[in-house]
Amino acid sequence: SKADHLLKHDRMSTASNVADDLFRREGARLVATLAAHLGTHRLQLAEDAVQEALVRALQTWPYRGIPDNPAAWLAQAAKNLALDALRREQTWQRKEAQITAEQERWLTRDEPADEPHLADDTLRMLFVCFHPQLSIEAQLALALRTVCGMSPAEIGAAFLTSEAAIAKRLVRARQLIRDLHLPFAVPDAADLPQRLDGVLAALYLLFNEGYKASSGDRLIREELCHEAIRLTRLLAAHPVTALPSTKALLALMCLNAARLKARISAEGEIVRLHHQDRSQWNASLIQDGILALGAASSGETISPYHLEAGIAACHCLAADESSTDWPRILSFYDQLLHLKPTSVVAMNRSVALARVQGPAEGLKAIESIPNRVSLEAQHLYHAIRASFIAKLGQPEAARAAYQRAADLAPCDAEREFLRTEAARQCRQ
Repeated sequence: SKADHLLKHDRMSTASNVADDLFRREGARLVATLAAHLGTHRLQLAEDAVQEALVRALQTWPYRGIPDNPAAWLAQAAKNLALDALRREQTWQRKEAQITAEQERWLTRDEPADEPHLADDTLRMLFVCFHPQLSIEAQLALALRTVCGMSPAEIGAAFLTSEAAIAKRLVRARQLIRDLHLPFAVPDAADLPQRLDGVLAALYLLFNEGYKASSGDRLIREELCHEAIRLTRLLAAHPVTALPSTKALLALMCLNAARLKARISAEGEIVRLHHQDRSQWNASLIQDGILALGAASSGETISPYHLEAGIAACHCLAADESSTDWPRILSFYDQLLHLKPTSVVAMNRSVALARVQGPAEGLKAIESIPNRVSLEAQHLYHAIRASFIAKLGQPEAARAAYQRAADLAPCDAEREFLRTEAARQCRQ
């Protein structure tokens, strides 16, 4: 009957949504946990087992119902699939006793999905990804894919390269890990700094992908932001990795995450910073961020994370838009540009410059950025430039710039926002 058909459709839709949400939150953590048991040389097997477990969830849950503990179901299914794959290997006869013992240990252990050791496995996997025998490009791509759960397309967007190029990097990295038998362990304290920088960079990119998604119909992916914060909190609490740069990154994440709820309206539309309802900002996260920033000041060096956190703090501590300390923000950007002289930093600095010295100076700054070819292929460049032109009373030029930005925007919400801005210029 039609009613039965609708009921079946609702069950399938609900099961699909639960499985998809669960996979985004737990998928990367499960891969790290399996790799801890199987060894890094079986990283591909761990990834395949988790993917197949999700497929089975989508096939069975609509008919058998969603299990009471879906996270535990997915974990157990992935473990069983990995063990089944091991049995099919040619070495089964020699390793039968070892694998059987491992199977018994897994099947009889009742472990909650949020057991602390899972988080440790995730961090260990991150440090494996940043082994010095891997290239820097391979390190970040592998970390973002394996541990952070980002797709090759999302990683490609972060690196301004193609999905195919990222896929090739991942294949080479997994092969090298297998060939070198890289250990599944956090390195010694003496070797930690050279890997920690990469780990922090990966977490920074993971948070940014959640704060502003590079594609799709969702501007914000809160689950990625909170996972990045969770992992960074663990690093900030560990005596060996609790360095000032780690605490500064934690501060930056908390301060920016505090504004997530206010960035999208009830209708799903983008809300600019100066229009946000500051009562919706998360006071607890702001407090955590300020405390972490204070703890980060104990060192003798300043990282880009310190300066970006300082900028975020200026926004979070301002009672309203008019009381924002833009001269201080501009000072932070000046220092940041010295430490991190990239075109993106220069572009963001132009916004602060415009607030302090006027839109004409902002426009002059953004249009004089050297080597801005890659910037001009990004929608934010044209959106920022359009805002300066609009404030200078040039609606036609502003409309064209906003339209160009809309054409380049990768996210549906941003495209709609920019098209609305372009249309508004026509009414000026």
